[in-house]
Amino acid sequence: MLYALLIALVAGITPAAASSSAFVLSSPAFANGGTIPKVHECTSGGGNDPAKRNESPPLTWTGAPATARSYAIVMRDLDNNNLIHWVIYDIPTTTTSLPQNVQHAYRPAVPAGSRQVYYRGSASLYGYQGPCSPSTVNTYEFVVHALNQTSLTTLTSSSSTQTAARTIAAASLGSARITGES
Repeated sequence: MLYALLIALVAGITPAAASSSAFVLSSPAFANGGTIPKVHECTSGGGNDPAKRNESPPLTWTGAPATARSYAIVMRDLDNNNLIHWVIYDIPTTTTSLPQNVQHAYRPAVPAGSRQVYYRGSASLYGYQGPCSPSTVNTYEFVVHALNQTSLTTLTSSSSTQTAARTIAAASLGSARITGES
């Protein structure tokens, strides 16, 4: 960060302008590195805790590259071999946030035009699959990518999370991340 600030100053950019252009992802549900609330945990991990509802957290991003043509979000469990828990893509550039509980559908109603990948081979569960670590605390990473394409046309309703993540990485112009523990 200090290096970027020094480069900005040499280029004649004020510190305020330099910091406002940073690509940042945040959530009103939890602070970066904080605890992900139970409402976002999976409901398939056993037990009948009514607080666990498998709802995706609300996410907001700012400072994306001006050349972005769409966005995508990939969520991984960093402590479980980078297991992918969520991929949503073809998010229009007019969208800079996701609400809590994005619909579990290949084409969710919000954000309009977006698509999601099914989770771990289960064609019945598209979209978000919350943290499911009943006996350990794991770190989950949410990454928003600014993409160089308006639509990732090579992905379909049967694409795997790994294929989607590779396609997104190849089209990424820049990214921002937030982590949470659960």
